[in-house]
This record gives sequence, structure tokens and C-alpha cells, in this order.
Amino acid sequence: MRKRKKTYSCGLEAALAVIGGRWRFLILWVLSNQGTKRFGELRRAVTGISEKMLIQELKELELDGIIARKDFREIPPRVEYSLTALGIELGEAIEPLCDWGTK
Repeated sequence: MRKRKKTYSCGLEAALAVIGGRWRFLILWVLSNQGTKRFGELRRAVTGISEKMLIQELKELELDGIIARKDFREIPPRVEYSLTALGIELGEAIEPLCDWGTK
């Protein structure tokens, strides 16, 4: 896996680059609250996302080190996604924002 190297002016800019946009935030929220998910489970949990967009966002989150992808190399294909340590930490950081939005 290759890592993207970019210099940010502050931590907020880096955080927004990772969770920016509607879908990444929701994917992170699902994995944070519901644990490891297969691709189909994620697609059902993130209402309204297309398969193409989900694949794209999962690849980006994997490149950022937020999620881990485990390919079981089976037929039919089975792939699971879970949060890395960095992803768990990010999930904990966004929880107060989600609580605020609920209020």
C-alpha cells in the first residue's frame, strides 16, 4: 500500500481531507459503530451510495490508513473492511460532532 504525502497548514485541514464529503464520513460512522463489514453490508448501511462511489471512497480511506481491507481470496469473493487504530481514533473524535447534530 502506498501512502500519500502532503503537508497541511493545520490538523483540521488534514482531518477534513480525510473525512471530507458526505460518503467518507458515513462509511467511517458505520464501521465505527457497527464494526467490521463486508462490501454488501456497507452498501446497504450507507443509504444512497452507488457501488462505484463506495469502491472509490473505500480505496481512498484505505490509502489514508483509516480502514483496512481483508481479501479472503475465495469464490465467491469475500472482502471485509474494518477500522485501523487511526480510524478508531478518528471515529472517537467525530462522535461528539454526531451527537451535536442529533440534538
